[in-house]
Amino acid sequence: MKKSLVYLLIATSFLGVGCSEDFLNPVRDTRVLTGEEVAAAAELNPGIVQGGLDGLYNFVIEPGGVVGTGRHYDLGQKGVDIWLDMLSSDMALSSNSYGWYQNVANLISPVDFTRQENTIIWTYYYKVISTSNEIINQLGGNDAVPASTETRHIYAQAKALRAYAYFYLAQIFQRTNDLSQPILPYYVGDENDNLAKVPASQIYALIESDLLQSIDLLSDYTRPTKDKIDPWVAKGLLAYTYAAQGNYAQAKVTSEDIINNSGYTLTTRGQLAFPGAGSGFNDVNTPSWMWGFDLTEELGHQLVDWWGQIDYFTYSYAWAGDRKSIDTGLLAAIPTGDIRRTQFGTSGTTNRMPINKFFDPARVAGQQYIITTDLIFMRFDEFYLLSAEASAKTGDEATAKNRLKDLMTIRFAGGAAAADAYVDPLSGQALKDAIYLNTRIEMWGEGKSYLAMKRNEATVTRGTNHVFRSGQSFAFDSDEMSFQIPQSEILNNPAITGQN
Repeated sequence: MKKSLVYLLIATSFLGVGCSEDFLNPVRDTRVLTGEEVAAAAELNPGIVQGGLDGLYNFVIEPGGVVGTGRHYDLGQKGVDIWLDMLSSDMALSSNSYGWYQNVANLISPVDFTRQENTIIWTYYYKVISTSNEIINQLGGNDAVPASTETRHIYAQAKALRAYAYFYLAQIFQRTNDLSQPILPYYVGDENDNLAKVPASQIYALIESDLLQSIDLLSDYTRPTKDKIDPWVAKGLLAYTYAAQGNYAQAKVTSEDIINNSGYTLTTRGQLAFPGAGSGFNDVNTPSWMWGFDLTEELGHQLVDWWGQIDYFTYSYAWAGDRKSIDTGLLAAIPTGDIRRTQFGTSGTTNRMPINKFFDPARVAGQQYIITTDLIFMRFDEFYLLSAEASAKTGDEATAKNRLKDLMTIRFAGGAAAADAYVDPLSGQALKDAIYLNTRIEMWGEGKSYLAMKRNEATVTRGTNHVFRSGQSFAFDSDEMSFQIPQSEILNNPAITGQN
């Protein structure tokens, strides 16, 4: 291959079209379609590239899809979410029977580039990028606007997926919030590719551009299922992108757009914790879910799955002894009367496990074998918190308080009066701290606390129930709080020198 990055060597295309760059032959091989011919054919038959996009979405939730070594923490995005929650220290590995998470929980992998966790994360996201690039190029390239409605929507989703992957790479592999720091190779599948690390500002500029174009091209798109990216999901990713760069004015505008115009509704009190009206965290049809995946028996998810690592009622590791629990310090910080305190067990084997937030509806210990509980990626509530954070950081404390009250009214037993009593006295740093705390509480187990830790440049202190490093504190920019560019990439890509 002309490209020497490891992810290019190992990435398997989900598309059936060959890479003509592999063979520098001046005589055109008429058996190989050019990019222009593929784009023209796709306009007549969008199924040519639709299969590639569907395969890419499936890859996002595929157990063992990255390195093929049978690692039981190789779970696509949800596997990364567990690692990020552990780095933020809000998720404690409180019992370590099988050892799958000990190198991350003990903060060894983030400081050792030879550990496989680094390879899995790096390879996963660059596979998403590589395949997105293939789809984009087969529809005309980075500057194209496909003619037909269907190909335009496919193209837009590929752009959004590329942006999603680059966003997480930037968050995970950049130690500081310095936009001038070189952090990642820049790979868009054309002559602009740069195998060396480019500044964070260049990566974020690409993310913004991809998402803004995706939002525009998806303006008339009605998705068939929630696993597909629509304009509101793309706007959610854009809001996080603005906030990660410190552009809180735009983060607020985008979050408010989602709140006011998307049509989603907040998670109800009954959905927040068993034994209410059910769970808002195991069914993709929950009205507050913006992006999620419907797991069916046909998909065959079993032992190796996010649910198996988190849910006591699923036949897998959480039930058998690798317990993931809320950090004792974070649990103690949940206000009295807040229903989110009841999301976690209070005694015995399940003490502090999320048995009332994430659970198979049958609620029989270790029973769910073929997993049909669904995977959540994004929900409406988080943009109330992001709007509150952005408002507070831009000096609009009135909006910040109102958005926090919107959430607390539902979560507090005393309703609006209790929410007023909690929020009204807050101002300045105390208000920002309360928003950050409630982001950690609200998003526990959903992979978003790490992003908030980075944005708020926080220092985290582990509670008493961590098997490893209990009681220790870590600043957001310490070596332990970011992953390492893997050894394989360093060895095979001479353009990269040094770590983050």
